[in-house]
Amino acid sequence: MLAVITGASAGIGAAFARRLGARGFDLLLVARREDRLRALAEEIAALYHVRADTLRVDLACDEGVLKLAEYLRSTPDLGILVNNAGFGVVGYFFESDIAGQNRMHRLHVLATMTLTHAALENLLPKARQGTGVINVSSVAAFQASPQTVSYHATKAWMNAFTQGLAAELAGRNSPVTVQALCPGFTLSEFHDVLGMDRSRIPRSLWMTPDFVVQESLRGFAQKKLIVIPGWRYKAIAGFLRAMPSPWIRKLSIAAVRRYRRPK
Repeated sequence: MLAVITGASAGIGAAFARRLGARGFDLLLVARREDRLRALAEEIAALYHVRADTLRVDLACDEGVLKLAEYLRSTPDLGILVNNAGFGVVGYFFESDIAGQNRMHRLHVLATMTLTHAALENLLPKARQGTGVINVSSVAAFQASPQTVSYHATKAWMNAFTQGLAAELAGRNSPVTVQALCPGFTLSEFHDVLGMDRSRIPRSLWMTPDFVVQESLRGFAQKKLIVIPGWRYKAIAGFLRAMPSPWIRKLSIAAVRRYRRPK
């Protein structure tokens, strides 16, 4: 079978590629950085003797999404789609560049929706066990937060979207699996791009991409809908789910007042 992985050039996406390649999946690695994709594809093909192809597209643009969607509909051996491509920005929403906010929503929401639809069009008629879609969300989905408003909102959408799909598939007794993977702080380029100082986060909260993917694929085999790697993040997510919404809002307002930059 074939696994298609977006955002595959580094971090969690690259870890998915290596893990699935080791399991005998052929691969289509999708990202914008072609040199990284080719190097990874060559590495995996040599190690595991699988087919590893690459596709350089920008999934925040309609052209790139439609190109990959057509591939997902038509490829005969599709097994798993991993919607992993994503990014974050830090700053007050009303002070940020709206183009970056638009790009984030296009990538996290519209691309995920379109690609998932295309994959399910292919997978559902075949009704094979072990096939499905993994949407890489975040523990950020369980709360709203100032200065990362769109990131939290789009990840919350991703969870709700995946949960709705799971209900539809279960209602049809389909063996196709969908999962929302919700990692916390993961050692990847994601936070480097944000310009985050990693030393401000306790070392115990950082996870490796390989651990995150290991937990995802274990949950996928068990048909778990929401996968939260690491006991600490399971506890955090449980706490946030149990906390009344007004309390969360008050904490968010307090955070804005505490960290508000001087004019």
